Amino acid sequence: MIQTVLFDLDGTIVDTNELIVQSFLHSLEGQTPEPITREIIIPNMGRPLVEQMQMFSGREEVEELITKYRTFNLSKHDELVREFPHVREVMGKLHASGIKIGIVTSKIRQTTLMGLKLCGLDSFVSTIVTVEDVKEPKPSPEGILAAMKTLGAARETTMMVGDSHYDIEAAKNAGVTAVGVSWSWKGRSYLEKYAPDYLIDDMNELLPIAGLAAEVKAD
Repeated sequence: MIQTVLFDLDGTIVDTNELIVQSFLHSLEGQTPEPITREIIIPNMGRPLVEQMQMFSGREEVEELITKYRTFNLSKHDELVREFPHVREVMGKLHASGIKIGIVTSKIRQTTLMGLKLCGLDSFVSTIVTVEDVKEPKPSPEGILAAMKTLGAARETTMMVGDSHYDIEAAKNAGVTAVGVSWSWKGRSYLEKYAPDYLIDDMNELLPIAGLAAEVKAD
């Protein structure tokens, strides 16, 4: 039976997709040879912000762009961020059953905490590993292994849930069960290419994977 569930944040349990896209469009406007579009941004979501900015802008030094991104991102955060359907109920049931919950994200800690608190998920979480806490971000297993160490988790009873191939690859690299979520903006077929152990269409489907009874879906 699963004893530990680690979640990615953006695009997995917290819907920050529109906030991320708008933040990139705002911060990169007039800063690139060709205009940056949603179609360019979406496939690269899940990577650390520094890497994305360097790739999109073609620059090595991107601190000014990151500052502009984060200023806009913070100002629009509470307006644009929501949890995905059934996330709060499922995390609550996992937590109530004694399963330990952690967050492993490529975000910074400030906005990670903001998102969890805004969506009422913070009380379920026992540990958080952000991009600021690791030397190598996902797909490196470093963040997952750090969360497992804090929680006293074993590989065979741990699963990682995420919306990008970085999450799936990090889970496999860490030797834990990999769960993809099909509500990723990148699409179900994109995630299938990376062969997660499970690919779920609704957060309720996570419960039987963890050995718990599934919730009845609500409209």
